[in-house]
Amino acid sequence: MKKETVLLIDAYNVFTRHFCANPTMDRHGEPIGGVVGFLNGLKNIVSEVFPTSVYVIWEGGGSSKRRKIFPDYKKNRKPQRLNRFYSEIPDTVSNRNGQVAFLVNMLKNVPVCQVYVPDCEADDVIGYMSKHMFLDKKCVIYSSDKDFYQLVTDRVTIFSPTSKKYIESDDVVSRFNIHPVNFCQARSFCGDASDGIPGVKGIGFKVIAKRFPELSLEEFVSVNDIINICEKRASESRVLAYKRIIEDSDTVRRNWRLMQLGTTSLTATQIQKIHGAIDTFEPNRNKVGMMRMLAKEGLHTFDVDSLFLSL
Repeated sequence: MKKETVLLIDAYNVFTRHFCANPTMDRHGEPIGGVVGFLNGLKNIVSEVFPTSVYVIWEGGGSSKRRKIFPDYKKNRKPQRLNRFYSEIPDTVSNRNGQVAFLVNMLKNVPVCQVYVPDCEADDVIGYMSKHMFLDKKCVIYSSDKDFYQLVTDRVTIFSPTSKKYIESDDVVSRFNIHPVNFCQARSFCGDASDGIPGVKGIGFKVIAKRFPELSLEEFVSVNDIINICEKRASESRVLAYKRIIEDSDTVRRNWRLMQLGTTSLTATQIQKIHGAIDTFEPNRNKVGMMRMLAKEGLHTFDVDSLFLSL
């Protein structure tokens, strides 16, 4: 019997791609490309996956647990780069927040469950849902965020809106020579500049994959295992990477705590809120309501019928 499929949408990731690039304006001359792009993306991914249920997971303001571990976590992220031109540059933050609020209300008209949990990241919510809540179902994560590669299994895949293809275990191994089960460990050594997480000097994916080929196999290798390997090899080899890892082992262990997705960065209360949002969700199919909201913004060209048909 074919397993049911759950679609988990990394809402802010998908929204931001379109917010930065889609030039659509509303009837007031204000940018609304994030909303239009998201809805088109929703229609397309549902038609691709044919899920039995759809969950839209929103950012909850960042992870307070991670900030306690590392105060500089995501502290100096670069502002979003708008890949478009306007005669007058809009107030980006105000417009972005307005579009998100409009989209949240818009999605209340369609049978998708929106999940928002304060003081945590959507990545952790998606990690928890895919690893612990839907064990008898296939899960497809819709996002361009490589952080999710660590979640890929025979049951969990990613559909990338950037490359427009599924990311499975073989794809991760082919690209990085790292198996998904060891992807988070590898990143702990490499760091993540976009999140302000420094790694070990001189250590990138190519180096870590070359020096530790065991990471390409479907067997979990912990950061402590790798550090122990370095300690054994350092006395027999002049490879600088081993020495640097040993000297910076505390950073690696900290990075593991920052980068692992799932329950480690969630509180019991936050987990309860995830379950509460799902358990109390009542699907709605209000096509007229959605059409009225779109018409009010002057968005008459969006194909509402096609969206509802795909859902």
